[in-house]
Amino acid sequence: MSTTRRDFIKGTAVLGGTMLLSPTRATGAKYPPEGWLPAYAKLEREGKLQERIDQAFEALGACSICPRQCGVDRLDGEKGYCRSPKRVTVYSAQPHFGEEVSLVGEGGSGTIFFSHCNLRCVFCQNWPISHKGRGDRMEDEELAGLMLRLQRIGCHNINLVTPTHVMPHILNATRIALKQGLRLPLVYNTSGYERVEVLELLDGIVDIYLPDCKFMDGEQSAKYSAGAADYPALTKAAILEMHRQVGHHTTDEFGRALRGLMIRHLVMPNRVAGTREFVHWVAEEISPATYVNIMAQYHVAWEANDYEEIGRGITAEEFLEAMDWAEQAGLTNLDPRCRTNRRLFQRYGTT
Repeated sequence: MSTTRRDFIKGTAVLGGTMLLSPTRATGAKYPPEGWLPAYAKLEREGKLQERIDQAFEALGACSICPRQCGVDRLDGEKGYCRSPKRVTVYSAQPHFGEEVSLVGEGGSGTIFFSHCNLRCVFCQNWPISHKGRGDRMEDEELAGLMLRLQRIGCHNINLVTPTHVMPHILNATRIALKQGLRLPLVYNTSGYERVEVLELLDGIVDIYLPDCKFMDGEQSAKYSAGAADYPALTKAAILEMHRQVGHHTTDEFGRALRGLMIRHLVMPNRVAGTREFVHWVAEEISPATYVNIMAQYHVAWEANDYEEIGRGITAEEFLEAMDWAEQAGLTNLDPRCRTNRRLFQRYGTT
């Protein structure tokens, strides 16, 4: 069941017909822990958050927010590659229980799905949002209201899905919500196609980075991600910058994420994603202890049927070899569902 902005404004956020309990009511364990502050609250105390917001909006004047660097004046309503309008567009805002285990906890991850995208992969599983741009346009004050609503119903974090192209609006909304009591970790849930120079603006604002690392080969990313041949190089540089800012994945005593880097990698048919290269790069360039989610849910979506190599789902053998490569590389902090999926593939040949 999708809970839209209008549902939140009415105060009727439910999942499966049941009003969600706060994590405190569910476990008796306060979240976030007493005395813990999100990064953006600390930056505000230093008097630096508004300066970052101003710098971010300046980048929209001749847009250089993402690697496409279209140069259009988005402050005046011009649209670049991402097709994003002047105001932020939100498709949905809801507790999500399918995210990484430490993000979900008991109250769910407070996901806000932003419409449009700067990458637009041919196999996109969220194509109505990313390609078609479906959703509601809203002011930053309304976005701040969604963040506060997610906190009130017991979500453990504010999970910003596809945030890159609307990053300035997100920062502004975060500051507005902070002044009204927001204190949850910010999760920057991105395709990984980022500019390091722009990520530096987020240093001291984002608590948890959740990037994809989709491809390790530029020819593959150019073919399947709208000509983005620079995706592997830029994404690796971006992930290293994210790690510099937030370090390794850390949780409270109940295993609920507070800070750090968490990387997603989707296994694709015919080794298109470069999984073996990916796991070795993580182990060697960051650390074997890096939190990694080897994902098994690839399926044919959007225009993937037009490409023979990715026009089918992955096989059990493809996922199992990906897990073998992860172990061979020495990765020690895989999302628990990776091993669950491994057992399911071994036993049933499917998840």
